[in-house]
Amino acid sequence: MRIPFVLAATVALAAPVLAQTVTPAAAPASAVASAATGAPSANLLLAPSPLPLQYPPFDRIPDADIGPALDQGMAEQLAEVAAIADNPAAPTFDNTIVALERGGRTLGRATTLLMSLTGADANPARLKLQADYATRLAAHRDAIQLNPKLFARIEALYQRRAALGLGAQEQRLIERQYQQFLRAGAKLDEDGKARMKAINAEMAQLGARFNQNVLAEVNDSAVVVDSLEELKGLDEEQISAAAAAAKARGLDGKYLIALLNTTGQPVLAQLENRALRQRVYEASVARGSRGNAFDNTALVSRVVTLRAERARLLGFATHADFVLKDETAKTQQAVNGMLRQLAPSAVGAARREGAELQAVIDREQAARHQPSFKLAAWDWSFYSEKLRAEKYGFDESQLKPYLEMRNVLENGVFYAAGQLYGLKFKERRDLPVYHPDVLVYDVFNADGSQLAIFLADLYARPSKRGGAWMNAYVDQSGLMNQKPVVANHLNIPKPADGKPTLLTWDEVTTLFHEFGHALHGMFSNVKYPSMAGTKVPRDFVEYPSQVNEMWADWPSVLANYAKHYKTGEPMPRALLDKVLAAKQFNQGFASTEYLSAASLDQRWHQLPLDRIPAADGVMAFEAQALREEGYDYDAVPPRYRTPYFSHIMGGYAAGYYAYVWSEVLDANTVQWFKANGGLKRELGDTFRAKLLSQGGSQDALTLFRGVVGHEPQIQPLLERRGLVLEKTRTAGSPQQAAQP
Repeated sequence: MRIPFVLAATVALAAPVLAQTVTPAAAPASAVASAATGAPSANLLLAPSPLPLQYPPFDRIPDADIGPALDQGMAEQLAEVAAIADNPAAPTFDNTIVALERGGRTLGRATTLLMSLTGADANPARLKLQADYATRLAAHRDAIQLNPKLFARIEALYQRRAALGLGAQEQRLIERQYQQFLRAGAKLDEDGKARMKAINAEMAQLGARFNQNVLAEVNDSAVVVDSLEELKGLDEEQISAAAAAAKARGLDGKYLIALLNTTGQPVLAQLENRALRQRVYEASVARGSRGNAFDNTALVSRVVTLRAERARLLGFATHADFVLKDETAKTQQAVNGMLRQLAPSAVGAARREGAELQAVIDREQAARHQPSFKLAAWDWSFYSEKLRAEKYGFDESQLKPYLEMRNVLENGVFYAAGQLYGLKFKERRDLPVYHPDVLVYDVFNADGSQLAIFLADLYARPSKRGGAWMNAYVDQSGLMNQKPVVANHLNIPKPADGKPTLLTWDEVTTLFHEFGHALHGMFSNVKYPSMAGTKVPRDFVEYPSQVNEMWADWPSVLANYAKHYKTGEPMPRALLDKVLAAKQFNQGFASTEYLSAASLDQRWHQLPLDRIPAADGVMAFEAQALREEGYDYDAVPPRYRTPYFSHIMGGYAAGYYAYVWSEVLDANTVQWFKANGGLKRELGDTFRAKLLSQGGSQDALTLFRGVVGHEPQIQPLLERRGLVLEKTRTAGSPQQAAQP
């Protein structure tokens, strides 16, 4: 998942106690088409897929099979857990920990499919399944995590783990399982456990409702435009797509501007009609707080309250304390220190950028002999494109013809992976997909052995959630003899039939970013499935993906894919140089919109139980929190406002800071790559062997230090962003702020 502290867009990956049984929370990804003809002879979710690498048989699993598979999967796992908990033999690593790792396979397949389809291709039946099973799955997890006999066995192993003669990975697995059971409430008394179960059940239900409201509200808030004249600034493909979208809703002769689940909307950079820009922006920021059927303010208040109550049950002052204890950051003080160091620099840079944009507006209006107007949030993208053209001699419209989507993927993203890691990719069309737009590739190591299967689902559609993310359909595991099947999902607007898909630079960077997550999943080489791939601390998971962004504008990589979609001519060197020169352009804006959202997340989750506002105070609290944290610049709103901030209603609660925390590590690692020669196989092999292949089998920062050779430092990030720390802030030194 890519979030613009850099530029824009989304893996939300949770690490549940029994990771093999519950799909990553914010990695929803794919859907399953109902069987086209006839009913399958058996429910294919009840056994491993017979397709290569257990690739899901999407075309042979009707929606009606998912519920029965969930039911059977829960029953099977409860029986497996009972057998472990009631085993009369003394607990051993094999009969307890390994037995848990092997269990829950049917439920794992079914939940992965359900979460995937509600993310990538939701329909009423699938959304109903999600809602119907949310509380049941939460109760099922509680039945395992709060089982006193099972916990007693895990605790016994934990207490004598050093004397068991186990390897480092096995000892770490015991420690992780023990801590996860503790964090689930395993040591609560019976009243506490009963309350924990009730909280978890209600939160599961509310979480499903929140996500469904967000998807429904994005579609409901699409802006209807009456005339072609109002769309001046959009290209032919965009106008055709807007007309087709309107026609699909029975609005023949009109145009429909679809929204993404972010505050800023891409069309704001192009629309010349200021009144329409304002309409689009205001429709975007009103989502979830309009008082309609999709209003999320009451849900937010209740979820934050339940989280705070759960944290207090477990002995923590706030939900943020509970979350951060399990991350590399560890404390509120560390996170607040970093965010508050960066905020003045970011906002200061944004204000300077805003002053430049205001000057552009004033000059234009004077040339037209019209009164000027004050820069507003809906003006920023439009005038920043003008300023980019003025400063650097290019704008997005000049880049896009050289950034055709398939070419960027195969001759950019894949090419870089081939140069750095020796990977080879071969498209295959014989495997079923859940949507015709999905691409499938076999991925091979340099020696010709198969590494993984990769799916690319890149287009937006009304049934797909916003953002960008990676998920695993099959996790790598030495224990289970599994190789990974992973997918990337973006929300690139699909052009009209026959038209090329030309990307913005931000979409290019997002494609590289998400593939960094895919590499993390594909390179995993661990024994135990609950440690595989991206099952690492939340504030570490974005780090490898952010590193992979560096290859998007690496000269040899860019030269290989940046070719005109009609002529095949390479991007002119002069234009390439301008792109590289503009890397720090608009970084005050990008930093501020991200950091304000990250600070908002912390403010919500650092609230004690007795200070959480009711539904009618949610938006007022948001405004107050942003002011108090220094984000009092209306021209740059947070990337997400609370009622559509899906990350923090999902797996990134109190963890949205992770993107900038990870980017500190990323900037240090990019420096390491550059200092040692850049795009070289030996460096890729080192990064793969020492970090990407290790999953969660070692301490995250130990892996980082093993590659870079020193503690993380914040200075490389500041230099990259063109920011300078304000000396008036006293939250701690840059190095202290970067230390987890």
